[in-house]
Amino acid sequence: MKFDGKALFSDMIRLLLCCCFLGMGACRPTLMLSLSTSDASEGGSAFYQRAAAMGWSARDSFILQQVQVGNIPSFLRRLVPVRVKIPSGRRLLTVTFFVSPDYLSVGNNQDWARVSLTAKGAAKALSMLNCFAPTPRLVDLIYRQANVKLSPVPLFAHRDSTPIMWHHHLIIEGQRKQQKGLIAGIKKDIVFVNPKGDSALANRVGIYGWHKADAMPIQPFYQGHVWWYTDYSHGLRMVSKQIKVGRKWTTIDELLQDSTLRASLF
Repeated sequence: MKFDGKALFSDMIRLLLCCCFLGMGACRPTLMLSLSTSDASEGGSAFYQRAAAMGWSARDSFILQQVQVGNIPSFLRRLVPVRVKIPSGRRLLTVTFFVSPDYLSVGNNQDWARVSLTAKGAAKALSMLNCFAPTPRLVDLIYRQANVKLSPVPLFAHRDSTPIMWHHHLIIEGQRKQQKGLIAGIKKDIVFVNPKGDSALANRVGIYGWHKADAMPIQPFYQGHVWWYTDYSHGLRMVSKQIKVGRKWTTIDELLQDSTLRASLF
């Protein structure tokens, strides 16, 4: 058989690139969802124009349609590491979570808007994205490690209406002034577990956060709203199910079964 040096060299390059790609992917997970590149994709402003008269059910369905087709800004795909050190025997173990730099939004990088989902809508979106919602402890960690911290802006009229959700997004953007990076202090987080680690009630939505400049949350853990209630202040932060413990990779399911590692979330 004739030796083909060029073919061998080509195979080696492909193998090297493959290894590099896998290594980079392991270091920087992304949401497992392809983005729409169609010129007809819905921008954030157009989304809210169409959704303006919708109630919670129609709005939820509309948002989930946008998530399903990948109509979320591409900057949300680049997850940001949030690290916590926990005791493990005589040493400290670093657990790294990978979170979205902002809350779930629809649109593109030039025209996008944050959206609010009900608890069941949020659960469906997270399933599509292979993510989970943060715990209150993780919400606190995200705030402490965020490089963009904005002061909460409470609104009081028509809190659950779609136009107020759009209005609140514009207020946040006025505060942000093009600052980039991990942002916090702008929303109450939807959370699906309470501080004790129990499952959230099926007919309730759990919320927590909206930290002020002194790092104290406006909203303590609360589960008094019915599952379909959502308002302008609710946001969904995506957390990858792939988690790094030291230099090894694990999943949220495996982490929750480990009594030591659970301390990173509760």
